[in-house]
Amino acid sequence: MKNRVCTLYRVSTDKQVDHNDKNQADIPMQRKACHAFCDKMGWTIVHEEQEEGVSGHKIRAENRDKLQIIKGLARQKKFDILLVFMFDRIGRIADETPFVVEWFVKQGIEVWSTQEGQQRFDSHTDKLTNYIRFWQADGESEKTSIRTRTALGQLVEAGGFKGGLAPYGYDLVKSGRFNKRKHELYDLVVNESEAAVVRTIFEKYVHEGYGAQRIATYLNRQGYRARTGKMWHHATIRGIVCNLTYTGILRCGESRSQELPHLQIIEPELFEAAQRIRTARAGSDVQERHVPMNTRGKSLLSGNVYCGHCGARLALYDTASIEAKKMIVSSLIRRVDVYRGYKLHIEFTIDFEQFCCGLDFEAVAEQTKRPASQ
Repeated sequence: MKNRVCTLYRVSTDKQVDHNDKNQADIPMQRKACHAFCDKMGWTIVHEEQEEGVSGHKIRAENRDKLQIIKGLARQKKFDILLVFMFDRIGRIADETPFVVEWFVKQGIEVWSTQEGQQRFDSHTDKLTNYIRFWQADGESEKTSIRTRTALGQLVEAGGFKGGLAPYGYDLVKSGRFNKRKHELYDLVVNESEAAVVRTIFEKYVHEGYGAQRIATYLNRQGYRARTGKMWHHATIRGIVCNLTYTGILRCGESRSQELPHLQIIEPELFEAAQRIRTARAGSDVQERHVPMNTRGKSLLSGNVYCGHCGARLALYDTASIEAKKMIVSSLIRRVDVYRGYKLHIEFTIDFEQFCCGLDFEAVAEQTKRPASQ
């Protein structure tokens, strides 16, 4: 008699997970229902798997480790029945989950739900019913996502914080308001010590030409640390530079709040300037560059000027000796001035007509030495 059971419990978010007396993650409602159903049917549970915070709508079966474990046990004939609380615990993807269920049946495994009974494939009608069930589950997931996005969007448009961790520069404080689930909502308030660092980041980025890596290095050398106590990382700096919240505007998807003065850390104009610089630096194939790729060091022209003949960007390589590099630079360029706003003034030793016709660097270098020797 086939009575060996493998059970699968799944919830889509970590908030739906409880913990037992040993502080282990548990999904008690589904577990109790499956155990009671097995007692009623005279079955024996030989294996249990649970997925905490795994979306059956967004994550495909091949990427769900616990489901792959169960499929492996099915191939080894370790159980006879797969039992779930409801069939949508197996998944909610209309073009995949019906075929996952059918795969188990083809392996000789009966698939049962405590609420919906056995899923059979004895006829074409059974197959159609199976597909329609998961098509409906997929649709319910879409509707839930839409409702969630709409609710969060309306919350943000009203000036409320959508939830999660507070961005660097802000703290969370209890608002005294509660949602429909009786959970207290939180508001953002400016953390002045962190806000000062945020202002420094934008000032360095916009007015001093610092990049994300250079800003991270600067903050670390000055003794500043991220909220976690660790060293600053350039990816964190990039996230801060892109965060609209610092202008006092909350964002959730396409939804925006009105400008909230009590949350504003930087001026909107400074934020917009940072976005223009970020976009300009990201455009590696632009024909005319207004923001330099380099702002310090001995190779200010590298990546910032182009060949008038082929359009290639100037790049420096270390294959030549130091003496050769010095000779080439001194032969071509007499002086370079860098002005505020990243404007360059370059005084060349030669004219471009001569450059395009080809140069004898040894002859040019000899010419540059003559005034000094006379």
